[in-house]
Amino acid sequence: MWQRYIIPASINETVNILSDHGGKARIIAGGTDLMLEIERGQRQGIETLVDVSRLPGTAGIEMDDHGWIHIGLGVTHNQAAASKLLQENALPLAIAAWNVGSPQIRNRGTIAGNLVTGSPANDTITPLVALGAVLRCVSTQGERIIPLTEFYTGVRKTVLQPAEMVVDIAFPALMTNQKGTFIKFALRRAQAISVLNMAVVLDMDGNLVLKAAITLGSVAPTIIHAAEAEKLLIGRNLDADMTDVMAAAAVAARPIDDIRGSARYRTKIVGVMCGRAIAAIRAGKERQELPVEPVTLLGKLNEKVFSQTASLNRDGKIKAFINGTERELIRGDHHSLLNLLRKNAMLTGVKEGCGEGECGACTVFLDGAAVMSCLVPAERAHGAEITTIEGVGNGEELHPVQQAFIEEGAVQCGYCTPGFIMSAVKLLEEKEHPDRDSIKQAITGNLCRCTGYYKIITAIEKAGEAVL
Repeated sequence: MWQRYIIPASINETVNILSDHGGKARIIAGGTDLMLEIERGQRQGIETLVDVSRLPGTAGIEMDDHGWIHIGLGVTHNQAAASKLLQENALPLAIAAWNVGSPQIRNRGTIAGNLVTGSPANDTITPLVALGAVLRCVSTQGERIIPLTEFYTGVRKTVLQPAEMVVDIAFPALMTNQKGTFIKFALRRAQAISVLNMAVVLDMDGNLVLKAAITLGSVAPTIIHAAEAEKLLIGRNLDADMTDVMAAAAVAARPIDDIRGSARYRTKIVGVMCGRAIAAIRAGKERQELPVEPVTLLGKLNEKVFSQTASLNRDGKIKAFINGTERELIRGDHHSLLNLLRKNAMLTGVKEGCGEGECGACTVFLDGAAVMSCLVPAERAHGAEITTIEGVGNGEELHPVQQAFIEEGAVQCGYCTPGFIMSAVKLLEEKEHPDRDSIKQAITGNLCRCTGYYKIITAIEKAGEAVL
């Protein structure tokens, strides 16, 4: 477990810290992967975490004068999914970002972090390879520009050096004659790792394909192109039979057997999904998996940056505003924000269901965003504003969501209820009168083992009416 936690104030300070610690320091942004890896003992020798989640100027999504889109190292999946710039000019990436985890996970996990983790099942790598992305990486030795296709050497293996960090992801925006989509096959609709994911980007002349990129995830050690299928598409009308293209895409796959599916099953699915992706583009339905206004549970963000570097050891004081009151806490052995709140701040309304970001029982608001507190390092609370279930009411009055849950009987054992309420409260900040689809989106990160969810959804609808 880490002994020191540093919150740098600039990229230069970050790379200097990485260099000074000789490979024993690790960058953390969202931490949705890293926290689990540390907990499971998969990351050994990390003595220092370097928190880049509040570096100034790193959460932007912009297009330059040359038509290239740039994504900063701090951009989260929800920011990407909700970005109009990406929806209009890099749709496959926006769809992929929307397919990651749950709203709480997407509020913490970053696009850059997803790339650096390097799992072939990670959703955002596939569209970025199809879009021709390059990474700008910096260290004390200077700067490197690395094509994403050259970044990976195997499963979770990259060419990134220990004292180097990704600071920018860049790729050309889709032109008006280009169409693309992303498609994911998983064992459930949310909170699921890909059995297969695929991005398709086509250069078109009317209905004629001039150029094609078909990239496949979760079927090889790294993201791969279905090169033969791409060749077969060139010069072909989208209305033509695609049986040979689908078969060629399946042949490109080199999957393994694992808990999510057999190699044979994955190979078969590649062809089917390729056909579906092409059909969606042909029908003009390439963005059908992305809502017009994705629910993010961001509400009114309180963006905070550090003007001076802060360094905390495990016995250092963590100063945070919790439920409107300034608190000083000591991390000690409690490395997650969840345990800091429950065991140090004695806010036991925050529940631990899984400890792995799967159930949502530990949902809190961190600087305005709903997050899974079990996947947030305790020290991230330093200088932050945090709201727990104990802080959502108004004095002695219940929040309309809490009142509606009581009136509708939207509880059974009640263990998951705080998490559901937190998600619903944040949803009503985002959309005062959400429809049923928005409610379902909002609670995809919350699991209940007792109910059928119907009363929960009805309670949230009723709360939406109460805030008139």
